Amino acid sequence: MNCSDLSSNAKKSRGFFITGTDTDCGKTYASSALIAHLAHEGERIAGLKPIASGFEFNDGEWRNHDIDSITQASSVKLPRRLINRYAYNDPIAPHIAANAAGDSIETAKIVDDVKRAQDMADLVVVEGVGGWLVPLDLSRSTSIESLAVAIELPVILVVGLRLGCLNHALLTVQAIRSSSVQFAGWVANHVDPDFQSAAENIDTLKHAISEPLLFELEHCADSCAPVVLKNLNLDDNAGLALS
Repeated sequence: MNCSDLSSNAKKSRGFFITGTDTDCGKTYASSALIAHLAHEGERIAGLKPIASGFEFNDGEWRNHDIDSITQASSVKLPRRLINRYAYNDPIAPHIAANAAGDSIETAKIVDDVKRAQDMADLVVVEGVGGWLVPLDLSRSTSIESLAVAIELPVILVVGLRLGCLNHALLTVQAIRSSSVQFAGWVANHVDPDFQSAAENIDTLKHAISEPLLFELEHCADSCAPVVLKNLNLDDNAGLALS
């Protein structure tokens, strides 16, 4: 199979849900790279970041790097409220930020936003927040996991390569598999440029995780522009697989 097959495989599910091993593992970097690649292939694709915390006031408006990055990569430009329904200034856990704002994060509203986005674009990439089991609303017992289940898109796990990532990755994989979602595979992101055993850790995860390594991202020091993924080898069983 060749690179162009990525688009047809993505169409089977109409997109992906991106989660990560933890905060700052590179979910936005991976989401933007995937969106940029599919846009480069000619797909009408849009990214969503339904829940975001950590905003800065620049040029007369509140801005968030994650939202800006996925918006820049998208070939279909959605209304800002559709991209990001829940926005909190402080970079803290979403349910804590929502409580502080007198707000509550409602999964059903996010699901509706995703459906509206799918009406406007052929493919969507929905980026979660934090890790797989991060709470969204304690009173409703909702989390990123339950949100992903409700959205019904195949899940891609981003692994931030650094000391401790093996345990984080394998625990998250176990949790994803125990839910009712389709686990499409994982991404290796070089978050720590001084991590000397990155290659060995990737090999260990390849051995331990039967789902494919979808792609590998080089270290990004700060605000990186979305990259176009190249040299993709695809697997029909995964729907999307890169080596």
